[in-house]
Amino acid sequence: MTDLAKQQFQLKLKLEIIFWTLTVLLVGLLTYPLYSIMKDWSFVYANALFIIIFITYTRHLFLLKYSFLAYAQWAKFVLIFASIPLIFKLIEYTFNFQDFMESEGLPSFTTYFHPEIGLKKQQQLLNYMKGEYLFFGIASIIVAALLPFRLLISYWRVYNKQGTV
Repeated sequence: MTDLAKQQFQLKLKLEIIFWTLTVLLVGLLTYPLYSIMKDWSFVYANALFIIIFITYTRHLFLLKYSFLAYAQWAKFVLIFASIPLIFKLIEYTFNFQDFMESEGLPSFTTYFHPEIGLKKQQQLLNYMKGEYLFFGIASIIVAALLPFRLLISYWRVYNKQGTV
């Protein structure tokens, strides 16, 4: 490995560590209000998954050139086809939450909260959860649908040795 290749590898590794640290920090900040007050976190886990997919896929969509994925053709190929079932699973999680909120509503959600939490605070948290869950759910579905096309373009460019990713 030449010095330049070693420097590029170290830079990509540092960027990857920074991005994953920021992703974990953002997941923690966005889910903490729910995590700290709820007893059952089944929807919080899916929400965290939405946030991770949204941030990671968006990063690869726009900054693919600076990731390890840039010239890993086999990984692009796997991600292109792995995105298909992922999109369906994300849609399922989003519809399950939306269906639960519309059919069950606030009264059934009171079992998820600690007993000392007031009704007004529960309503505020449910509004926050619904907005955040649907935003990141739909955003992750959109990004998961766009990334395979970006990876396909990148795959084609690297395969044809066009010099860009």
